[in-house]
Amino acid sequence: MKFAASLLALVLSLAASAWAQDQAFTGRSTELKDKAAAEAKTVATLPENTAVKVIQRGGSGWTQVDANGQKGWVRAFHLRFPATVDKGSSSGGGSALTSLTSMFGGGKSEKANLATTGIRGLSPEDLKNAAPDGAALAKAQGYRADKPTAERFAREGKLTTVNVDEGGRR
Repeated sequence: MKFAASLLALVLSLAASAWAQDQAFTGRSTELKDKAAAEAKTVATLPENTAVKVIQRGGSGWTQVDANGQKGWVRAFHLRFPATVDKGSSSGGGSALTSLTSMFGGGKSEKANLATTGIRGLSPEDLKNAAPDGAALAKAQGYRADKPTAERFAREGKLTTVNVDEGGRR
C-alpha cells in the first residue's frame, strides 16, 4: 500500500511539475509560426536546442513560445521540457520522485535529467466550435487509392503481408 501511495504521489508530482514549467528547448529545428496551424506563416526557423519560454499551451498540439523576444507557435512535439531531480537526497521537503528513487537504492547523490512532453486533446470549446470542412475532406479523399493501385504500390515497394491477431502479436 505504501508503494502504491508513493507511486501515485510520483505521478501527481511529475504532472504538476510538467504543467508548471515555462522553460523548454527545441528538440530539433522547427518553424515558429504566427498562428497555431501548419499552414500559418513562418515567422522564423528555430535551430535545435533553442531555449524558449512557454507562453501558452494550445489543445491542438501547438505551444505558444517566446524565442529571444520573438513570439509565435511551434508544434508541441518539437519541444523538450527538462527537469532535474536529486536522486540521492530524501531529506525534508523532498519530492515524491526523490522519495521513490531512494526506495529503490537511490543512495547516491547524482542528478537525473528528465524530459517531458504532453499533448492534450480537444478542449470543450474546440469541440463546440468545430465545423465540417468540405475542402479538407475532399483533399483527404483525393489521397485514397483503389485496391489494384494499393497492391501495385506494395509490389513495387517490395512490401510483404504480415498477419496480426487481435491481441497485436504476430
